[in-house]
Amino acid sequence: MTATDSVDTLWEADAIVARRERYYAASQRRFVPYETPLIFRRGAGQYLWDEGGKRYIDLLAMNVCVSVGHAHPEVVKAASAQIAELTHCTTMFYHPVPAHYAEELAATMPSGHDWVVHFTSSGAEAVDLALMLARSRTGNNDIVALADSYHGATYGAQSVTGISGFRHGIAQLGGVAFVAEPNQYRGVFGPGTAPYLAELERTIDTATSGRLAGMIVEPLQGYGGIVEMPPGYMAGAFERVRARGGLAIVDEVQSGLGRTGETFWAFEAHDVVPDIVVMAKGIGNGIPLGAVVAKREVAACMAEKFLFHTYGANPVATAVGRAVLRVIAAEGLQDNARRVGAALKAGLLDLQQKHDAIGDVRGKGLMLAIELVKDRASKEPDPETTARVFEETRRQGLVVSKSGRHRSLLRMVPPLCLAMEDVADVVAGLDASFAAAVA
Repeated sequence: MTATDSVDTLWEADAIVARRERYYAASQRRFVPYETPLIFRRGAGQYLWDEGGKRYIDLLAMNVCVSVGHAHPEVVKAASAQIAELTHCTTMFYHPVPAHYAEELAATMPSGHDWVVHFTSSGAEAVDLALMLARSRTGNNDIVALADSYHGATYGAQSVTGISGFRHGIAQLGGVAFVAEPNQYRGVFGPGTAPYLAELERTIDTATSGRLAGMIVEPLQGYGGIVEMPPGYMAGAFERVRARGGLAIVDEVQSGLGRTGETFWAFEAHDVVPDIVVMAKGIGNGIPLGAVVAKREVAACMAEKFLFHTYGANPVATAVGRAVLRVIAAEGLQDNARRVGAALKAGLLDLQQKHDAIGDVRGKGLMLAIELVKDRASKEPDPETTARVFEETRRQGLVVSKSGRHRSLLRMVPPLCLAMEDVADVVAGLDASFAAAVA
């Protein structure tokens, strides 16, 4: 009997499903990906086990939240030690752990700037704060966001999310203009950067007041389909935004923390220095933790009134955040993401040659996707085949994500500890899934 069992946690599948259906609100019951619910009991590293003991390779990392691995001993040790000493300390009082972590996060930002940190409990909270901060600092209202972007589900964050499936049927927060993202596979202007920068200028001139509070960008779009910003786009976009009075806001909730392998933060590959950086998910390895890291002069505009996040700067969460940074450095997980991600991408490209349903393979590091199409020439999305392949991956012991505006992508964002030895199993499992689903 485990400690969990001793407090009357029942692991019978039908009872778990029934209890959730009975007591979860409708809004929280909606997000169920598989035809039959998948119930997980434990995890270790890059692996998960369901309630029946079947092992899976976790290629989703619990929505990109588990960065250094499930139940990593250093993370468990840090959390346990802090819980045993002091579980919570609100920010009106002082505690050394959050301050140490703020210093360590600031040290990961580009040098030559004075960075400060505001902790939240989630990425969506952090996005809301970033929008408020940009509008307060500039005195302007209009925000530009990319089509097919995802920034969260809170009232503010969903207003800058460009995917209708994530936006509820109510009036959204105003002052947001969407611009075509430079998708090099299926973008409205085809490949290249210049047409998308020209479209940004047109959008500013026609859909805003001409004066901006800022622009928010994911350097590598997550739920939108692993769409990487092409060379020159972010630098050109931020130059134009700043010329209109706005700030450069980068959303690293999914793409940061060494996940792309090439750099610690994805924006670093684009020769830009943001004014505001939003982060969450992997920084807490599954513990609720988010942050807005901003230039001191930007954050100073909100000094006259406090903005309070009850669990922001929680000492347990920030102790975990510190442990995550240590583990990434000690275990070379950024370089692991680069090497293992390259091998996995090569395997996915081989599958593209074998299965006509795969229209595109993209991403870098351990942030990858394959897009399924009905015809490679027309690039028509194929959500039906995607759904069948997705169900098969479960039977093959893989946990992936079905993503994108048309639900026609299989997204792979595993814990950064995914091993080279796992790559063959992942590729073989995907191969078998396509063979079974398309037969």
